[in-house]
Amino acid sequence: MGDGARAVASLHSGPPTPRHPTRGLPPCRESRRVDRLLATLVPLRHGVTHDVPACWFNVDRSTVTRAIGEVRPLLAERGCTIGPGVRLRTLAEDVYHLGAGEQTGIIDGTEIRVRRPAAGRKDRDTFISGKNKQNAVKSMAVTDGEGRVLWCSPTGPGSCADITHARQAGLVKLLDGGPVVEILADAGYQGLGARTGGRVVTPPHRTFKKNAPDRYEEMYERRRKAHSSRRIRVEHGIAHLKNWRALARHLGRREHISDTVRAVAGLLSHQQTADLNPRRQR
Repeated sequence: MGDGARAVASLHSGPPTPRHPTRGLPPCRESRRVDRLLATLVPLRHGVTHDVPACWFNVDRSTVTRAIGEVRPLLAERGCTIGPGVRLRTLAEDVYHLGAGEQTGIIDGTEIRVRRPAAGRKDRDTFISGKNKQNAVKSMAVTDGEGRVLWCSPTGPGSCADITHARQAGLVKLLDGGPVVEILADAGYQGLGARTGGRVVTPPHRTFKKNAPDRYEEMYERRRKAHSSRRIRVEHGIAHLKNWRALARHLGRREHISDTVRAVAGLLSHQQTADLNPRRQR
């Protein structure tokens, strides 16, 4: 199970409960709850089909599909863990958490490959990413200055620009007149700084496009690298998200991808918070 098992170590500490081949789920209600959770974690972490946990638990594939459909929304609603018993479930809670702790937040968009929509659909071309020229959906990830995941937005079509996705998520309204917080972003979010009172910090603009003085080039490169070295933490957080194979390439229905992203973000944040526990580091 790897990371998935550690994320729910408090719920399960042994192999699946044995059962009669014709009975399917065990009689104990607590065992059923744990088995459904494990059946959901296996496809999320390893990207396997529902046939694998069905064979593991000796039940029909439809039973596993139904269990995953029940557990996945619950994992998505848990939010991201930032401390013992403390979770962030909305973007507004993230912004106020960063402002209260005087922390720096980092945002970036990430694309997840999905299956090509059926022929004849009117919105078929909206899923084609302008960056990778592939069918994808896009989500905006928010991390703290250390790269720990705080929130992931619901997914949108891959053709949607990063700045448009941020506006649709309500980031501009939350920062305009909201708490004083610094949000680092890449060049895809240029223009949000003016709309949020300078709270969104993007890479510096080039004043000279041609025949720039040597002194300006040195200053520009120094400022650009300083911003990039601080913003790189969000790339590390997104890389940890993509380690869950369900987000490397989504082969299921696109209606479920938003819950999948939020569920993985919550499980990853739980693991990252647990790794900060001094007792576990001994």
